[in-house]
Amino acid sequence: MYFRDEMKNIRNFCIIAHIDHGKSTLADRLLELTGTLSQRDMENQVLDDMDLEKEKGITIKSHAIQMVYKRADGQYKLNLIDTPGHVDFSYEVSRSIASCEGALLVVDATQGVQAQTISNLYMAIDHGLEIIPVLNKIDMDSAQIEVVTDEICDLIGCEPEDVFRVSARTGEGVAPILDAIVDKIPAPKGDPQAPLQALIFDSVFNPFRGVIAYFKIKNGSISKGDKMRFVATGQDYDVEEVGLLRMKLVPTPSVECGDVGYVITGIKSASEVKVGDTITLSETPCEQAIAGFEEVKPMVFAGMYPVDAAKFEELRTVLEKFKLNDASFVYEPESSLALGSGFRCGFLGLLHLEIVQERLFREFDMDVITTVPNVSYKVYTSQGEVIDVHNPSGLPAPTLIDHIEEPFIRAQIISKTEFFGPIMKLCLDRRGTLVSQHYITADRVELNYDMPLSSIVFDFYDKLKTVSKGYASFDYHLTDFRPAKLVRLDILLNGEPADALSTLIHEDNAYDLGRKMCVKLKDLIPRQQFDIPIQAAIGAKIIARETVKQVRKDVTAKCYGGDVSRKRKLLEKQKEGKKRMRQIGTVQVPQSAFMAVLKLD
Repeated sequence: MYFRDEMKNIRNFCIIAHIDHGKSTLADRLLELTGTLSQRDMENQVLDDMDLEKEKGITIKSHAIQMVYKRADGQYKLNLIDTPGHVDFSYEVSRSIASCEGALLVVDATQGVQAQTISNLYMAIDHGLEIIPVLNKIDMDSAQIEVVTDEICDLIGCEPEDVFRVSARTGEGVAPILDAIVDKIPAPKGDPQAPLQALIFDSVFNPFRGVIAYFKIKNGSISKGDKMRFVATGQDYDVEEVGLLRMKLVPTPSVECGDVGYVITGIKSASEVKVGDTITLSETPCEQAIAGFEEVKPMVFAGMYPVDAAKFEELRTVLEKFKLNDASFVYEPESSLALGSGFRCGFLGLLHLEIVQERLFREFDMDVITTVPNVSYKVYTSQGEVIDVHNPSGLPAPTLIDHIEEPFIRAQIISKTEFFGPIMKLCLDRRGTLVSQHYITADRVELNYDMPLSSIVFDFYDKLKTVSKGYASFDYHLTDFRPAKLVRLDILLNGEPADALSTLIHEDNAYDLGRKMCVKLKDLIPRQQFDIPIQAAIGAKIIARETVKQVRKDVTAKCYGGDVSRKRKLLEKQKEGKKRMRQIGTVQVPQSAFMAVLKLD
């Protein structure tokens, strides 16, 4: 019964919390206390290994690591998965939760329970995880320890003495959490003798070793030299190396039931490994795949084009490798008149888009042009077909459209009561309808709104932070599709439609946006030798116009005195030349123009 003994000493847990509530700092202290890291290797947010994570101070990827905790009653293996807090990376959180038995719920003592605290908590409860509440940042002057403790107790129904009061920065009160993890979180359940069943919760691409898949074993065990199979693809591979996830990958002869580890099979193609897939052995395959893993639903779509058209194939290879490390990213090829061949990519939100763009540049030295983001719509044609439209250029002719449906979300906003009015105004401006409101405490209120997804995609979060002085927290989930009066807004440059700037928009907001886009583009498009008209159009109807004035050369400078007809002759000649140039002239649109269109007020 060697396996059983092993299994009862394993604990798999994750840390969930709202953004900036101290998940990564608490993970640092736990690594320090268990001696996983020496003092020399210690740095702040040690698990955030991407440069981008360190710069922005946010976690983008979930990180798994194993700690060994020694107590009087034996040695315990603690597998920790640190999760992101931002709403755009909730998919990473769902994967982490699917591979754990318990969770540390961290709440900031200065801010209290926020929207994402609640949504991540519900996700953990749905998966049947044991929750350990932790109140962080008690060393801060503005910490409201008693108030926030009561909030946590109301939320999860525990007693005030069950809440651990800690300061992750100083390390105060962290040590008892380790004992609580061992005592409260159950050991993983599973049958070591059953056929192998393991969930892949993440994967990375190593240029020398191929794809490295991280997994958690539910039943059975895996050893070096086994022949394994991916259930989703049905492909078989030889196991070259298995091991445990410490600060570095530690190879072992086998990984046993209930444990978290990695496997290297020498797979070079990124598309063969699906995150959320189940691993089994070829000789004794399991009956079915592991359930409970949710499919990713991209919310925002944007076109990505290489700056140099010749680099299209290179971009394809880069996106394939990138997809491996970021499972929530989806893409498919598309072409544009203005920008040539590229890809239509799906993201979870605008921050996710920004991060992807930045990572492509940093990790793969790939500079891309990104078009105006938009959401996915369902178009019902008069023939009774339903088409998913991710791109305005894919919209059928107006005569063929019966009606269009757009995605709606249920937004949950938590804020101080003094900002109640401005937040309501902001939501109403974005076509939101109030569903419910209730007071969490005397000065904090929770608002639930039904809103179209397209109205929060661009800058809703920034605006919300502005009107609430940074206090409001926001979370949302997709509810359904509803009919909407949408029109396609085209931008014409010099009479030619710039399809990369086309957007689908609600009829009521089309005029304002068209006007603003023309004004903005006028400032951004560089002046050329001829006038450039910038027009916003709905179908054949022009609704707004601005003109970028030409750069004029003073052709009459050499005329001093003499008859006026000499000057007129030179100006006429210039006019003819300009006319000819306009016929063949093309307008260059800088990348900044695409991004600036998003930030319109």
